[in-house]
Amino acid sequence: MIRYIIKRLIMIIPIMIGVTLFLFLLLSLTPGDPAKIVLGATATEEQLELFREQNGLNESLPMQYVNYMAKAVTGDLGTSYVTRQSVNSMIATRAPATLFLSFSSMIITIIVALFLGIAMAVKQNSFFDNFMRVVTVVFTSMPQFWLGLMMIMLFTVKLKWLPSSGLFATPGDWIMPVVCLACGGITMCARTGRSSMLEVINQDYIRTARAKGLKYSYILRKHALKNALMPMISVYGRIVATCFSGSVVLEQVFGINGIGQLMINALRQKDVPAIMGSIIISAFVITLVNLLTDLCYALIDPRIKSKYVKSKTKKKAVSANGVS
Repeated sequence: MIRYIIKRLIMIIPIMIGVTLFLFLLLSLTPGDPAKIVLGATATEEQLELFREQNGLNESLPMQYVNYMAKAVTGDLGTSYVTRQSVNSMIATRAPATLFLSFSSMIITIIVALFLGIAMAVKQNSFFDNFMRVVTVVFTSMPQFWLGLMMIMLFTVKLKWLPSSGLFATPGDWIMPVVCLACGGITMCARTGRSSMLEVINQDYIRTARAKGLKYSYILRKHALKNALMPMISVYGRIVATCFSGSVVLEQVFGINGIGQLMINALRQKDVPAIMGSIIISAFVITLVNLLTDLCYALIDPRIKSKYVKSKTKKKAVSANGVS
């Protein structure tokens, strides 16, 4: 198991290099000179040249990437072109809001979708199942920014129940952003959970357990759920990426001062250090959660764990035979 974890941790390195390299090349190909965008049209040529020299923009593109990554591996994500603040401090002040929004919606998604998927599978083809299948299709097809705007119009403008700004000062501030972000994930995970549970509860061993007189709730909890979790875990892992990408849009809709809003503002001004720092942090968090998803695979499915146990056992057997 330790070898499996080490192998997955090592894979994070090429993933992060690939993400940063692709993003750096993409930003270099986008139109616009950062010096002219930051300093404005009234800046003189001397001011523009001084700005490029101070920020290393006169060097070749490979050298710029190497210099940036040399600082990034030490934890220094650079200095913003616009605010002249450290990107680390800018992200540190905005990360709590984004992480709270993403992970709270993810927890709600997992809990609600798990119970909803099981209930839909148990009550297959009933009114509840058919109704929820229609509801999940409707909410899956809704863009999150549109759903957020509709919620603001209903609960803020019409009913005046909830504030429209996500300041997170009171519980009411985060109800709409979290629920809006969780809706898309709940519908997708619930449908996956329903399909997975239907496939399991129709197996012969489930019918045998029912024939023995065991309670259906006990059978679902002890036998069906564990075997149905594998495809559900893969979807839950993707939900993390969905929550982070959705938070970028919803932070604009609800006025949340998070990493997503920082990223959008930096893109408008072509603030390369701020963009790179935001993407690196987001990619690192998503990669870590994917690692946890893989570890859950290994804990639930003994076949994955056995690959590494068998290889270790074979080495011991070979060495024992060699000694004998």
